[in-house]
Amino acid sequence: MTKRHSFHTPSTVKSGATALSVVAAGALAAGTYFGSSVDNTAHAEIERPDAPSELIFETAWPSAITLWRPDRYYVDLVNTLAHGHVDIDWYDGGTFSSSTDMFDDVQAGSVDMGSDWPSYWEGRNTAFSLVTSVPMIFSPNDYMTWFWQGGGYELSNEVYGQYGIKWFPHSVTSPEAGQRTNVAVESPEDYEGLRLRQCGRNQSRILEDMGASAVFTPGGEVYAALDRGVLDGAEFSVPEVDWSMGLQEVTDYVVKPGWHQPGPVSGIMVNKQAYDELDDFTKFVMKQAAQTTMMWSWTYFDYTSGEYTGKFQEAGVEITRLEDEVLDQVLELTEARIISDAEDNADHAKLALSMYDYLVVMADWREYQQPFMHGHVWDSLQDTHERLVEIAQDHGVYEETMEVIEDARARNEDQAFWQPGDTYENHPVRD
Repeated sequence: MTKRHSFHTPSTVKSGATALSVVAAGALAAGTYFGSSVDNTAHAEIERPDAPSELIFETAWPSAITLWRPDRYYVDLVNTLAHGHVDIDWYDGGTFSSSTDMFDDVQAGSVDMGSDWPSYWEGRNTAFSLVTSVPMIFSPNDYMTWFWQGGGYELSNEVYGQYGIKWFPHSVTSPEAGQRTNVAVESPEDYEGLRLRQCGRNQSRILEDMGASAVFTPGGEVYAALDRGVLDGAEFSVPEVDWSMGLQEVTDYVVKPGWHQPGPVSGIMVNKQAYDELDDFTKFVMKQAAQTTMMWSWTYFDYTSGEYTGKFQEAGVEITRLEDEVLDQVLELTEARIISDAEDNADHAKLALSMYDYLVVMADWREYQQPFMHGHVWDSLQDTHERLVEIAQDHGVYEETMEVIEDARARNEDQAFWQPGDTYENHPVRD
């Protein structure tokens, strides 16, 4: 396989593995597995290419927005585990592309790989809104289980694949902090007339339903817009990220809970042509690394959310909480948007159906195990699921959606792990 260069790569910028990672990777390449003398026949059968494939990776985030952390973890992990097979060069956000242009640049092959915030692509296909940041219904735990066990990974890749992109969900944080404002917000009336930075098509429409004006503002411009009074408030991310952006300096309140994005997911986009040229071992590592990074990102940002909530309080930021009646209203608006978008878009219907199929499967278990479960169950869940079944049937995509879910479950239950020589397609097992 020939090396691919999207840009002239200065040697001074090229990412290198640490000495420890090089030693570990060398041990893996030799089949010794961290010093073990146990012979690993499967690993010995893995053929290393004559030269590693070279890929350009750019994070979507500038250094001041610490959502780059999972991106860095992922690139370092792949480079370590697939040493000699692939060499991914890391670039900081803004080097060649931007968070809002990354989709086009990866699709075109201008950048081989880049991280993304899927809801930025809702204008292309509303199904992207379900891959991350859907209001109210999915927690971090839900997303991880749905992606890796319930067909979510496969169905999401059907959507990305339409645009020539391979996609790995690799990051989920704790629920987002909430809307940081300069007025206290506890009821629907308190939203009236506010100009709030908001990401997400449905989140914005819900805010507008409650009387606020939703304004999309790039992350790098949020601080200045709040400081100048252009915005009355803004949501962006989890507490550590919001702190790194300095939002404690320009807001007085934070509205809890973060209903707009309770399970925020980011992903790694790979130009499909570049991905197809990789050897199967590298594809295997890239998928395994995505799952590992997702676990790391959740635990990292969940822990720091506790730490930085304390920092915000020490800085004088006051926490307000929406009344339960407001959350009930938001849930009703959310499900109405999900159904409406599913009626208009078969891709949206497939993802929404699979998500609600998962929620219905989990409902009794969650009810019986409260208060020790992540996620919640609500009265309209079953009715919304039944409506999504009807919509998927109307689109003619019900059977194929259920087949994806059933195939994912069967592969996970069978657990026939990937072996060298097999074409690598799905996680965690071969076809």
